[in-house]
Amino acid sequence: MAETGSNTAGAHVAIGPNSLALVDFILEWERGGVAHRTEKRHRRINLWRDFFPAGLDEALSGARAGDIVTIDCPPGSLVPDHVASDVFEIPLSAFRAELLPGTRVAPDFGRFFPRGVLEGVRGTFRQDRRPFRCLDLAEGRLTVDFNHSFAGIAARLSVHVLGVAEQADDVGGRSTDWAREVTDGPGIEARANGLPTDFFYDGAFERVAEDDDAVFYAKPRMTVHLDSAALGLVTDLYRQQLGDGMAVLDLMASLHSHLPEERALRRVAGLGLNEAELAANGRLTDYVVHDLNARPALPYDDGEFDAVVSTVSVEYLTDPIAVIGDAGRVLKPGGTLALTFSHRWFPPKVIAVWREVHPFERIGLVAEYVLRTGLFEEVRTLSIEGLPRPADDPYAASEAHSDPVFAVVARRGGGH
Repeated sequence: MAETGSNTAGAHVAIGPNSLALVDFILEWERGGVAHRTEKRHRRINLWRDFFPAGLDEALSGARAGDIVTIDCPPGSLVPDHVASDVFEIPLSAFRAELLPGTRVAPDFGRFFPRGVLEGVRGTFRQDRRPFRCLDLAEGRLTVDFNHSFAGIAARLSVHVLGVAEQADDVGGRSTDWAREVTDGPGIEARANGLPTDFFYDGAFERVAEDDDAVFYAKPRMTVHLDSAALGLVTDLYRQQLGDGMAVLDLMASLHSHLPEERALRRVAGLGLNEAELAANGRLTDYVVHDLNARPALPYDDGEFDAVVSTVSVEYLTDPIAVIGDAGRVLKPGGTLALTFSHRWFPPKVIAVWREVHPFERIGLVAEYVLRTGLFEEVRTLSIEGLPRPADDPYAASEAHSDPVFAVVARRGGGH
């Protein structure tokens, strides 16, 4: 079923065979009680040369800037449907961890790896980057799943048309399979068969630099860690979660809290490692210097906050389940937890597993932290990629796209 809506008036160029469109693809789906949303922005959509999921090209024909086209995507419509024969056993000896030097590679339950780590397995070759999933391991045999990460999933695909222009020259050139593009990554963040993913191997939470965090962070870093477009997305996400009069805890806070300025928050407490950074954060009403890796318990009372947010910091926690569990304690029933992160970090202090997993597995890892506390409901994940990098950004000359934004959002249970 396709639906078409509009949120902009006056757009005059319609999508046709000779037009190019700028669009946002939004893929929404649910697995194992977790709701997932992936947003990817793409330029140069062309109905004549590109390939689309069934029914989407017809639905997009005639759409104008501001229109939203939505189709339901049953299993098998975006990627090949799940095939039982693509789940099979191989000798454990075929899993060659040494083919990815410098990275800890082991066939833990639910983990994804490139097929190139397999030797002597049908349809694989050394440079094969297609992901497969590890399942059961017993008696020297490993069960692997070669199905696409999005196989067997029913989804809703929306296309937000941001701009349309007539193409002046020939419409030939590279064709794009948009079903393939929008499913590149989604599915990897979900649990396998509803069972917890085993990210928690010995050494998963070790860092390159195990010296005192208070010493490492003693020097103020008066800077931001993502580009302005990405940080705007973070603020938009917090805007959706926060309301006037709320008490908010900014966990692992720094120079900026990235909270929406128009929200009249009753309190914004900051917890971080550098006092100079916290003191310079004009959004904070109060702050405390506290090392969560040394003392995971938060220095606040039960139910003290309406929301807890953390921006690009969860990757440094060495006992994240304890910290997030205590964040649940200081939240009121029904309160919101919002954890945002990206693909940039301080290499000496990031945990080992964070460096080693697929970007979409990081979403699954953070969701796993939240789920394992047993305190949260309505767990949701979000990824946003493909926005143009701001022209004034230091990396604009080398990186066309803004930093991706990933998030896990949940509601503290007991609020009914």
